[in-house]
Amino acid sequence: MIPTPEHNERIAKLTFASVYPHYITKVEKKGRTKEELHQVIEWLTGFNNKKLQQLINETVTFEVFFKQAKLNPKAELITGLICGYRIEAIENPLTKQVRYLDKLVDELAKGKKMEKILRG
Repeated sequence: MIPTPEHNERIAKLTFASVYPHYITKVEKKGRTKEELHQVIEWLTGFNNKKLQQLINETVTFEVFFKQAKLNPKAELITGLICGYRIEAIENPLTKQVRYLDKLVDELAKGKKMEKILRG
């Protein structure tokens, strides 16, 4: 599937704060921790716990969230399917970055070892 312009726009306007509780629920339901989730988010974006909480409190959109991020250079190693989309085929940079995060959360929830998730 190829994301449509409408899909890309919807993702850009979505707030990180609205999705974050779902990430926590997903990983904790599978026996992982909020701390591990934060480790994955920090690896991808460079945001420490304090900055992450600030962005949540400000209810920033994913567009603002990723504009402020310092994306890990190894992020391009994140490949595969997420939500029916092949990550490496997504052309819109913001949509690709959001799907990177979704994929990392998925891998964490599926019990992958942290060094594999962090492309170590």
